[in-house]
Amino acid sequence: MLYRAMGKTKDLVSILGYGCMRFPRKQLNIIDEKRTERQVVSAIEQGVNYFDTAFLYPNSEVVLGNILARGYRDRVLIATKMPMPMVHSRQDMEAVLDTQLKRLQTDRIDYYLMHSINSFTGWQRLKDLGVEDFLAKARQAGKIRHTGFSYHGDREQFKKIVADYPWDMCLLQYNYMDENAQAGKEGLAYAAARGLGVAVMGPLRGGRLARNMPQQLQELFDRVNRTPAELALRWVWNHPEVTVLLSGMNDEVQIEENIRIAREAYPGSLTAEELKIITEVRNLLVQKLRVACTECGYCLPCPAGVNIPLCFNSYNNRYLYDGANRFFYLSMLGGMDGGAPSHASLCTSCGKCEAKCPQKLPIPKLLKEVSARMESFYFRPVTRLVRSYYRLRGNR
Repeated sequence: MLYRAMGKTKDLVSILGYGCMRFPRKQLNIIDEKRTERQVVSAIEQGVNYFDTAFLYPNSEVVLGNILARGYRDRVLIATKMPMPMVHSRQDMEAVLDTQLKRLQTDRIDYYLMHSINSFTGWQRLKDLGVEDFLAKARQAGKIRHTGFSYHGDREQFKKIVADYPWDMCLLQYNYMDENAQAGKEGLAYAAARGLGVAVMGPLRGGRLARNMPQQLQELFDRVNRTPAELALRWVWNHPEVTVLLSGMNDEVQIEENIRIAREAYPGSLTAEELKIITEVRNLLVQKLRVACTECGYCLPCPAGVNIPLCFNSYNNRYLYDGANRFFYLSMLGGMDGGAPSHASLCTSCGKCEAKCPQKLPIPKLLKEVSARMESFYFRPVTRLVRSYYRLRGNR
C-alpha cells in the first residue's frame, strides 16, 4: 500500500480510503455486519488506514465502531461528518458529535468534516451558529483532531470557503469526466497549495466509469491492457495534490483489485499512451452532452441566484450516464445545506448571462429545458419545505 501525507497534518494516509456509505447489505436498510467485518478487517490487514463515514449514512457509524472496537481502532484514521440539516445551534453540534463518538466507540475523531457545504452562505450559516468556537473547543477537549468539509458546489464558492477558515483537509468529487466540474482541477490545486489534504470521492462516478462501457470504448482500454476502473483510479492518483481516494467498496473482488492498484499508483506514473486513451474516452463520452458548457463561470453571478454551470453539469450528467439523479440536483441546488437555492427555475430570463457567455449559449432557454427535465413535480414543494424548516429553526 502506498501512503501520502494529509497536508499540514502530516498524517500518513493510505492512498486508498474506505468509503463506508455502501457497506454490503442483507436487505435495503440492513447492513450485513459479518460480511462487512470480514471486508473491513481484510482491508486493514492489507494497509488501508482511512475510513470515511457520516452521521447520515444509515447505521454506518455504528457498524464501523463495532468492528474497530475489536482491536483495530488505533490502526486507522476515522473521518466522519456533521449533518447540516440537523444543526441549528451550538447545542445541536455538541449533541451530534457526542452521539457520533458513542456510535464509533472512540474518544476522538481524526477528521471531522462539515457534511456537504455547497455554498459560502451555507458555511456562513454555521459560522453564525458558532461553529468556529465549537470546533476549537472540541479540538481542545481531544474529541476531534482535524477539521474539514465535503463539497459539491462551484469552484469560486469552494475557494472562498477554503480561504475563510484554517481547514486541515477537504473532500471533493474528482474524476476524469469532472476535471473542470464543481471544485475541479483548479480547486484541487488551490486547496493543496494552502496545505490542505485532499480526499477525493466519486473517482468512478458511482461505478459509471467502470462498468458497461460500450465496445468502442472498451477497445481503447484494451489497447493499454487496463480495465476501465483501473485507468480511472490511476488517473486520480496520478495527481500529486490528491491525498486519498475514497472507494465505496462492498465486494471482495473489488476490494482486492483496488488494493492491488493502490500498491503501484504513484503520482505521475501514467504513460503518455494511457493519458491519450483517457482523453479519447472522455471526448467520446462528451459527445453525449446536451449543453456545450465548459463551466468557465463567466456567466456568474446570476442576479436571480442561479448556479448556471452546476445546473448544466447536472443536466448533462442525466444524458451522459442515462440517469436523471434528481435527488443529487436537489441536494446541490435546492439549498439543502442551509444556503440559498440556486436551481434553474429561478431564472428570470434577464439575459445578462447570455451576453457574457464565451460559447454564446442561449442560457435562459437552456435553463428552462433543465428545469423541465430535472425539477420534477415534488421539487418546488421540497425546496419550499427546506427553506421553511431552516426559517423555523432560526437559521435563515
